[in-house]
Amino acid sequence: MIALFLTGMANNIYVQIGLVLMIALSSKNAILIVEVALESKRAGMSLVDSALKASHERFRPIVMTSIAFILGVVPLLTSTGAGAAARVSIGITVFSGMIASTCLAVALVPVFFVQIEGWFEKMAQKKTLPKSE
Repeated sequence: MIALFLTGMANNIYVQIGLVLMIALSSKNAILIVEVALESKRAGMSLVDSALKASHERFRPIVMTSIAFILGVVPLLTSTGAGAAARVSIGITVFSGMIASTCLAVALVPVFFVQIEGWFEKMAQKKTLPKSE
């Protein structure tokens, strides 16, 4: 949305389609990190170590697929002619969104994983502890 504001483009149906696409791709990257972290945690690693291992193992594949996608939408950004406004608006949305999504996913998903999984562990411990009378 910041990129659209800076370029002066309107929030139209193409932008909204691009936002749905960005949500899907962002969740895919987060799922990759969380799945590896859960596997490591089940193998006996600590919560923080499993999150660090997952972010380290999945960093390269996430960045490589993101760069391929970002470079793939460059023709949308540079399109001209009839219908170019629609292509440019969806191109700006997914181009800038994928850059932001990749940076945020690699940096924040492991942190959120540790916080949320730690909260679930505390809740599970409270349920298993006997109540004192």
